Amino acid sequence: MSKIATIVTSGYEDSELTSPKKAFEEAGNTVDIVEAKAGNEIKGEHGDTQTVDLSIDDVDFDNYDALLLPGGNSPEVLRGDDRYVEFVKKFLMANKPVFAICHGPQFFIQTGLSSELKLTAYTTVRYDLFYAGAEVLDQSVVVDDKHKLVTSRTPDDLEDFNRESLKFLK
Repeated sequence: MSKIATIVTSGYEDSELTSPKKAFEEAGNTVDIVEAKAGNEIKGEHGDTQTVDLSIDDVDFDNYDALLLPGGNSPEVLRGDDRYVEFVKKFLMANKPVFAICHGPQFFIQTGLSSELKLTAYTTVRYDLFYAGAEVLDQSVVVDDKHKLVTSRTPDDLEDFNRESLKFLK
């Protein structure tokens, strides 16, 4: 099965990490949480806590088949750090599946690759992505087959997001 990295820090939208992570793991995949330091405890906006598996400095891109980018405030914090942006960019350039929901697509602006992507995101983020050149749609889930990219807008879209993301992991 597939090995999925998720880059996330405190302030993530709880369900946008826990729901896909659960769906991926129930399908037999492995999900590793990547942040500044392995062993750190990170907290979601609504009380969920997770333990970081790997430091961004120690994670090996070649060990992963896909990338999950949950929303909330986490992407806004992490996209200011080039290590995370470069990790995201590697997935997009290697055409490995990327699953981003809500504010998760904010990372794409820093990669310089937005103009190549078809996607959706949280309402306010859609404008930023549009101005960065992306083809932006207002749909519960947008699948960009060319880039193996699955995006959704909010936690209300998680059922569609998880279903479409799992198709890339089979």
